[in-house]
Amino acid sequence: MATFRPAWQRRLSVTNRLSSRLFRDGFHALAVLPSGGIVAAIAGSIVTLRAGDKEFRATHTIARGTRPLHITAVPAGAVFWGEYFDNAARDEVHIYASSDAGATWVVAYTFPRGAIRHVHNIVHDPWEDCLWVLTGDYGDECRILRASCDFNRVETVLQGNQQARAVALVPMPDGLYFSSDTPLESNYVYRIDRQRNLSRIAPISSSSIYGCRVGDQIFFSTMVEPSEVNRDRDVRIYGGHGANGWQPLLVWRKDRWPMGLFQYGNAFLPDGNNTTSFLAVTTIAVESDDLTTSLYPVSS
Repeated sequence: MATFRPAWQRRLSVTNRLSSRLFRDGFHALAVLPSGGIVAAIAGSIVTLRAGDKEFRATHTIARGTRPLHITAVPAGAVFWGEYFDNAARDEVHIYASSDAGATWVVAYTFPRGAIRHVHNIVHDPWEDCLWVLTGDYGDECRILRASCDFNRVETVLQGNQQARAVALVPMPDGLYFSSDTPLESNYVYRIDRQRNLSRIAPISSSSIYGCRVGDQIFFSTMVEPSEVNRDRDVRIYGGHGANGWQPLLVWRKDRWPMGLFQYGNAFLPDGNNTTSFLAVTTIAVESDDLTTSLYPVSS
């Protein structure tokens, strides 16, 4: 589709699969715009591909942290991402927006100092035409917030415990489905219905930071992030229809390389609206397919 020319150090590190994992090379988040352009996150920068071009260009240097976990685009054309960095001092945290297909960026909303650690995700909900903002990591920092698409109105819907610590959220006609991302407690898939009632749908084996929708089916992946509670050494993908039929569908074993240096085992699922009948999955740090993208047919 297109190319990106990074600094010479990353042109060198990306040539080897282990050094690429060590330096977190490659594209980490991506959003396709209504115009046909693409906005993506790489280590240290937000890069943009204009419709019709063949080369990504850096449009924003990330000052804190290395990259956002997710980028979202809304049908009206705006693009959003939230700061994701260690933030031990609990400084203020910004959400950035672009109204010109990623060419320029402004601060759309700021969490005040001490409010949160960082932003996990921003998800557009077509049924309510709003944004859902997910933050972490401890106590009242764990929030699921509903925001208008111009961020003039922001309200907290869920807050205050590890089950509100989420990264992956999938809007559906009947409500919001999200997976918890905590190393401190058991993890589950949850639903918040359109009346804002919360229900626990299904247990999952570990922390989860990726989810997606294919037709009327929902999928969440788990990552290998060992803790006293999460002991699973396998990456799994769970799928279900709404509140029913949830089960593990795919599984990969974590590879032998240390997680702190060479990344946690994980299965990346794509953001956005998938109109095909296939589930796209990219694995990392698992046995036999160090970094492999696969398509799996989904039956309705």
